[in-house]
Amino acid sequence: MQLTAIGLNHQTAPLSIREQLAFAAAALPDAVRALINSRAAKEAVILSTCNRTELYCVGDAEEIIRWLAQYHNLSVDEIRPYLYTYGCSDTIRHAFRVACGLDSMVLGEPQILGQIKDAVRVSQEQQTLDSWLNALFQKTFSVAKEVRTDTAVGESSVSMAAASVKMAEQIFPDIADLNVLFIGAGEMIELVATYFAAKNPKLMTVANRTLPRAQELCEKLGVNAEPRLLNELPDILHDYDVVVSSTASQLPIVGKGMVESALKKRQSMPVFMLDLAVPRDIEEEVGELGDAYLYTVDDMMGIVQSGKEARQKAAAEAETMVEAKVGEFIEWQRGRQSVPLIRALRDEGERARRHVLENAMKQLAKGTPPEEVLERLSVQLTNKLLHSPTRTLNKASAQDSSLVDAVAQIYHLDHPEQTAKPE
Repeated sequence: MQLTAIGLNHQTAPLSIREQLAFAAAALPDAVRALINSRAAKEAVILSTCNRTELYCVGDAEEIIRWLAQYHNLSVDEIRPYLYTYGCSDTIRHAFRVACGLDSMVLGEPQILGQIKDAVRVSQEQQTLDSWLNALFQKTFSVAKEVRTDTAVGESSVSMAAASVKMAEQIFPDIADLNVLFIGAGEMIELVATYFAAKNPKLMTVANRTLPRAQELCEKLGVNAEPRLLNELPDILHDYDVVVSSTASQLPIVGKGMVESALKKRQSMPVFMLDLAVPRDIEEEVGELGDAYLYTVDDMMGIVQSGKEARQKAAAEAETMVEAKVGEFIEWQRGRQSVPLIRALRDEGERARRHVLENAMKQLAKGTPPEEVLERLSVQLTNKLLHSPTRTLNKASAQDSSLVDAVAQIYHLDHPEQTAKPE
């Protein structure tokens, strides 16, 4: 088993595929534990966002792919064209790049780092991390902090939340005249709602599965915000000009029929609908309705790319830093892997020392002259310490030059390149 990363993102798979392979936040603990229990991996972290699903593992790549397909009731052939698979060094590089925002739809966006930390926390709670992934992600967080501090890669970026307001403003000239409905009360909705609140809309409503969480978010947003329950959506949807949804539901919350009914009551007044959920909260067919302007995360690409050119130079600097950090981490890991061997070698030397020392003490107790005891001790210790390397060299074939070179390097010896030929 080796360090590997398997995943798909907004560059390799359309939304229709990404939503099929997404992991709901509530299901993530059971999923990462199931992956370990399947024995496809010894260590695992699952990262699932609106733009990517990635499995960082110590395991067998093909077994992990089979597990991923089976978990989502798909065949391997259905998902393989959209997947990327990385080996050890490429996995390290990819983790660093993702955490720095270098692989994001919004170049340099900071939200992904928090999402990675959440994924790692879940794996820690489920005890699916060990030395390899613990070391990898601690270094990943350190690299991300350093890159964001020392480069301008995150400057001038347009976040998903800011882009949401810009998209609404393309349809409605003044947000202050609008009623805005937020479906869900998670982190993404809170970010988007904060941007809308800054425009002081006429009314903001947070509809959520539980009322206390909706109330909590409303209190953060201001006096013109009110909480509602999700089951009230059919009765209130027609009151809103802007609808932004992002929940963890595995099935659509807003259907075509619900929107058709709301549009009739609105008497041809348009409604802007933004679905930031993966899987989608709003049925795709809603986009076929004349006065419903439905957008998804993939539709936001053009807006969030603005300012990208200004960050390209900083991104190049960040890539150089990442590459150097990958080399440092690999060398550090190699050093860590040699520690058990060094410890075993020292233990063996200590056993040899104790053995010849015990013999020497017995000889002294019998009255053997100290000079003779010291001579025997030195000979015995030399023989014990050199026995294994000498025997190995004697058994080595003449062509095994790497072993000969290794011994010569360890003991700082000069050795002939080849045996002298007889005259």
